Amino acid sequence: MPNWTILCDFDGTVSVEDITDSLLERFARPGWQAVEQAWRRGEIGSHDCMAEQVALLDASREEIDAHLDNMMIDRAFPAFVDAVESAGIPLAIVSDGLDYAIRRILGSHGLGRLPVIANRLEVVGPRDWRLDFPFGSPSCRIASGNCKCACAGRARDEQRRVLLIGDGASDFCVAAEADLVFAKHMKITERFGAELRVESYNIFNHPHFTNPGDFGNSLGNQIGNLGAFGLITSTASRPDATTSARQMQVAIKLSF
Repeated sequence: MPNWTILCDFDGTVSVEDITDSLLERFARPGWQAVEQAWRRGEIGSHDCMAEQVALLDASREEIDAHLDNMMIDRAFPAFVDAVESAGIPLAIVSDGLDYAIRRILGSHGLGRLPVIANRLEVVGPRDWRLDFPFGSPSCRIASGNCKCACAGRARDEQRRVLLIGDGASDFCVAAEADLVFAKHMKITERFGAELRVESYNIFNHPHFTNPGDFGNSLGNQIGNLGAFGLITSTASRPDATTSARQMQVAIKLSF
């Protein structure tokens, strides 16, 4: 996949649950749910919603850290990162969530090296927090704190194709700007949703070779002819005797 950049959402994509919602449910003062409902009704954008909700957090840094250290990520994500890095494909976490939380969680899983583009969580008192928006844009079409369309635009300015991984509200707009989108869940109506599962083996199609011919095999099979010694003549097969080349399967689960 030459000339590709991968932009990956975090909350509910890399992490098992929405980290911001988890912090609000645990530490926010009353009123954050009303702000959430105003956002869901379209009365405010996520920029204003997040700013108001974070201002309601009542927790020390130690309490926040202890909570974040219990957050889980998708168990397949570290292996995915290793494969992407081996293929030389740039990967960035692009989230409308909290940069401090994302970096803390990634670091606890040995993934602190990944670049993070997200809203900046800042401590302003012993138990008070605020949110800054270094990647916001006044022209953002969905009034997000982090304009993901701008992130995709920067990749395109570098003549790179964009693979988006994410299915949150902040991903709907940028999905139209991406060349390819992977999403775990899709909302069809208020009652109906769909989950897309894609399972693969050797997704980057790297060859898996058999062992080279050895001296004993050469003597046993080709008396007087050592032509196979040290040579690799085929690719390996999987335990079920199928090819080791790239294989993929797709499934869709409807929920209602």
